[in-house]
Amino acid sequence: MCLKCRAGEADIPSGTSRRHLLKLAGSAVAGFALAPPSLARDTKPPPKPQNDIPPAGALERLMKGNARYVEGVTRRHDFTHEREALVGGQNPYAGILSCADSRIAPEYAFDSGRGDLFVCRVAGNFANDDTVASLEYAVSVLKTPLLLVLGHEGCGAVSATIKSLKDNTTLPGHLPSLVRALEPAVKASMDAPGDKLQNAIRRNVVDVVAKLKSAVPILSAAVEQGKLNIVGGIYRLGDGKVELIEG
Repeated sequence: MCLKCRAGEADIPSGTSRRHLLKLAGSAVAGFALAPPSLARDTKPPPKPQNDIPPAGALERLMKGNARYVEGVTRRHDFTHEREALVGGQNPYAGILSCADSRIAPEYAFDSGRGDLFVCRVAGNFANDDTVASLEYAVSVLKTPLLLVLGHEGCGAVSATIKSLKDNTTLPGHLPSLVRALEPAVKASMDAPGDKLQNAIRRNVVDVVAKLKSAVPILSAAVEQGKLNIVGGIYRLGDGKVELIEG
């Protein structure tokens, strides 16, 4: 054995076996591997630094993008370099819960590039457990500061729910699941003055915003801490303008 090895052994307390030392070393490596991913993430800049903005700035940016879309002066997006920048991660500045209607395309409606919006889509833009979990991921892991619940004029899912409840009929296939999800908003707005469909669409957005704001433990805490804003809006089919609505 070399002198250096002997010198190293001299520092080892008596009774400490080589197997014990290997176990300690393995534990240290495992502990490092299990460290919160946020520690590693914080050591490098986000893939899109311009998306690292507070909730108020995110909402302003979102609505400016919609204004460009409405005016027909959208920006030219460099998708090639965006793809390269986003290979190692993402940090979207807004999350959108939108209807699956083919006429509603959030990335276009807000003139956004790749990696800007974290979009969840389902007919009727309601929030089930899977949707809430997806948005929790956006907020807790990706640090998204803004969520928008986006309804739209002439929503077929809401219209079908109104008709199903009015006629007391059951829709085919899995469509009754949409009716169950949208039924509370339809019934709550049924006696309101004005257009029944538009009232139900608006009420559904308001209800979903309230549901997300109260979703414990992640979304509600982020809202209380001022790290997250959750708003609602209605997309107008005619001109593409998104109207923000109050609860």
